[in-house]
Amino acid sequence: MTNHSAAVTGPLRRLLRASRRRLVAFGAAVIGLYGALLGALWWGQERLLFQPDRLPANHRFDFGADVHERFIDVPGARLHALHLLRPAARGLVFYLHGNAGNLQGWFADLDFYRQAGFDLFMLDYRGYGKSSGRIENEAQLHADVRAAWDAIAPSYASKKRVLLGRSLGTALAARLALAVQPDLTVLVASYTSMGALAAEYYPWVPTRTLRYPLATDTDVTQLRTPLLLLHGARDTLIAPSHSEALRQRNPAARLHVVQGAGHNDLQAFDDYHAVLRAALDAL
Repeated sequence: MTNHSAAVTGPLRRLLRASRRRLVAFGAAVIGLYGALLGALWWGQERLLFQPDRLPANHRFDFGADVHERFIDVPGARLHALHLLRPAARGLVFYLHGNAGNLQGWFADLDFYRQAGFDLFMLDYRGYGKSSGRIENEAQLHADVRAAWDAIAPSYASKKRVLLGRSLGTALAARLALAVQPDLTVLVASYTSMGALAAEYYPWVPTRTLRYPLATDTDVTQLRTPLLLLHGARDTLIAPSHSEALRQRNPAARLHVVQGAGHNDLQAFDDYHAVLRAALDAL
């Protein structure tokens, strides 16, 4: 008599074993792909975070006779900066710009600073504009910013000194403010940390893979000098909730949300200029 159950069970077992092998192979492929993506993110973070536009060495800026070029030598690179230098200025605004472009686009609002009676100093990070080299790690970035401050700030020792960071530059400004204690720190379109921002865009990426934590919130918590936070109400790149979280970390900070403004157009709103001018006038 034929054992039908045995005849059926044999092929079924072979089918199940083949299915398990395919599932294991598929799982291994997914894990491998995920690992490759994390590896690419680990090694390619600079390309994601920093979007510089280079300028030829002979590029000429046409911002007025009171704007001067400066170069600051740092280990492995030479940083380029522009300096709006006015007679009898009340002080200095040391400006750390965002992650894209260069000084040709960022060095703006000059009449605002002229009328406020402040000089303006702004550098291009490594690989931006006329600055040589390339950004390799966060510690290097902070060290470059400090070298630029040390090169220019002593000339303003008896005057008001303001740190202004915009977008990417807010974490750099917050860290520098802890060290140099300016009269005022202004953070425009800030983020709590790069880890928190990355979690919003790439929730599948473990925080430990980020080589640029840029923890603005940690530094803001320890800051004891005046802090002004400015953010566009319609900022879809970095939500205003980031600046609100920073204000909660530093209850003495003042937060002003510019209605109608987005991430890149804050300077087009009179409200932005009015609040910033009032803060400068109060120094």
